[in-house]
Amino acid sequence: MKRFFVILFLGVSFSLSAQQIDYNLKKGFVAEGYDVTEYFNNKAIKGESKFTATHDNAKYKFASQANLEKFKSNPEKFVPQYGGYCAYAIGAKAEKVDIDPETFEIRDGKLYLFYNSWGINTLTKWNEEGATALKNKADVNWQKIKTKK
Repeated sequence: MKRFFVILFLGVSFSLSAQQIDYNLKKGFVAEGYDVTEYFNNKAIKGESKFTATHDNAKYKFASQANLEKFKSNPEKFVPQYGGYCAYAIGAKAEKVDIDPETFEIRDGKLYLFYNSWGINTLTKWNEEGATALKNKADVNWQKIKTKK
């Protein structure tokens, strides 16, 4: 009986670890290759190919070795919310939508990215329609849609 539970536990553990977050990897990198640490300095700066890291099977670029090291020391601090998809679309429609890497917000110490093209700036909509309520909806929606299918 003990052996059965060990096998069951291993099977459940394997299936849970096999679920992988679907990161927005447009251009091959999270945030389209922009340096996620620089957003916390209120800057959108493209990373360089010589400064890269992989975290949770997703690739990141950085503008400097110092930023790369900063990320490596605490990656969870810098990983964008909702896999780097548009925060507004996750909250309002439960849909994964690409982003403009230069349209972002730091809220409560977390990075949120937004779509901004064709006259539609979802960061503006996020704030106009109630960022806190949309964030709460997005948190719930993301739990349902975050894994690759």
